Amino acid sequence: MVGLSHIPPQFRGVLGEATQSGTRSAVRASGVKGEGVVFEVIISGGGPSGMMLAGELRLHGVEVLVLEKDPQPSALVRSLGLHPRSLEILDQRGLLERFLARGQQYPGGARFAGIDKDWPAGLDTAHGYVLGIPQPVTDRLLAERAAELGAQIRYGAELVGLAQDADGVTVELADGARLRGRWLVGCDGGRSRVRRLAGIGFPGEPATTEWLLGEVEVTTPPQELAAVVAEVRRTHRGFGIGPAGNGLHRAVVPAATVAEDRTVAPTLEELRVQLRACAGTDFGAHSPAWLSRFTDATRLAERYRTGRVLIAGDAAHVHPPLGGQGLNLGIQDAFNLGWKLAAQVNGWAPEGLLESYHTERHPVAAEVLTTTRAQSELISPTPGPQAVRRLLRELMDIEEVNRVLVEKITAIGIRYDVGEGHELLGRRLRDLCLGRGRLYELMHQGRGLLLDRTGVLSVAGWADRVDHVVDTSAELEEMGVPAVLLRPDGHVVWAGDDQAGLCDHVPRWFGAPATVPALVA
Repeated sequence: MVGLSHIPPQFRGVLGEATQSGTRSAVRASGVKGEGVVFEVIISGGGPSGMMLAGELRLHGVEVLVLEKDPQPSALVRSLGLHPRSLEILDQRGLLERFLARGQQYPGGARFAGIDKDWPAGLDTAHGYVLGIPQPVTDRLLAERAAELGAQIRYGAELVGLAQDADGVTVELADGARLRGRWLVGCDGGRSRVRRLAGIGFPGEPATTEWLLGEVEVTTPPQELAAVVAEVRRTHRGFGIGPAGNGLHRAVVPAATVAEDRTVAPTLEELRVQLRACAGTDFGAHSPAWLSRFTDATRLAERYRTGRVLIAGDAAHVHPPLGGQGLNLGIQDAFNLGWKLAAQVNGWAPEGLLESYHTERHPVAAEVLTTTRAQSELISPTPGPQAVRRLLRELMDIEEVNRVLVEKITAIGIRYDVGEGHELLGRRLRDLCLGRGRLYELMHQGRGLLLDRTGVLSVAGWADRVDHVVDTSAELEEMGVPAVLLRPDGHVVWAGDDQAGLCDHVPRWFGAPATVPALVA
């Protein structure tokens, strides 16, 4: 097996089983340091976006190699929660139970600018909560899933160069190895080397504010600590410190300045100085498990694809962490891209399908940048932003205002432009109870789905890519539409009851039929 020496012990067993299972990945991706190897997709970056994408590609039999420059998975806890749309995505792939077993549910946990309001009633999701789960756990579970499906993962493998041509991409690693892939996807973070080497612009605003983040032990008694935090947060919403488990406390505090080199972790003394400046005490902070820094830099890539190189996650967009949208946005990028890139690799992608990754996800990221910029202003302790914050708090008592903001944070309000027609077009369906089980249980294999109340429609020409489920259950009837066609990511791309209309729409998303479909009278 390639690169086993770079894989941490906790992954070696499952990777060994996966790559010896007779998959195309195991057969084609053999050799020493990549000599003579052609992978179908190389992913640079082993975080949540990269591992989610690897799993999605493997569902469709695509050969995948994940390169992660760090020698082992990161222990940094940069994200603490998964939003409803991300939970729906995990549910659609049969992964949700793994995550629920390792997280804690917080109903109404995602708040706009930290303003405490209950979520509106009847939110259009079966997962009306935020799942509290540290990012290292999310990373590990997604890596395990990718490995189980046959993805190869190399830790300690840093991409330092790339050259693309009409047939693929050659990448160079720091150890001198060269690898060849038909496609390369950069999921390598905000300082993405893939993005820079591919010549993709990253316009936006540089950092003006920095925060220090870390997990430390403290000596201040819990009741006293909680009282100090509550008082400070009345005017400083960018400050916080609280229990993180295992005897540690997670602290976040504004830094004195923006560091010139943000790749260098802060020192414990730097954190203690800022805690004292903000709260009047350093809480006896000592013995840090880890320390890091983040900023309010806000940038969006000009394009998500150039030739055979694509980018996703933080490589495509960076923004302040308000609302906890970053990791979720990256997972959702990967979910949108995975089936489209697999279709391209497997030869059935219709014209424009891969381009729709940029046209759909770029506006979503732009909207996230807008909301995080707004939230950054609203946490400022100065009088003007605080006045706007008080006004917004009042407006959020209006249910529809609250609903719009919650749907933005949780990403369940996204509607892709898939054409004119029924109000469901472009939206994802929430999980439905059907006669054959839950809707999301029928989507675990990442295929398209025709959900049909009529029983007379057919997608026979696309049976290798689209499942057909005839169902007359009450929840489906409540949608008020005879049938809907879902993409592998669960978004509706057709609604109606006309076979000819269906046959006009299926090729746009699923390519030419394997057999010529017969029209049903």
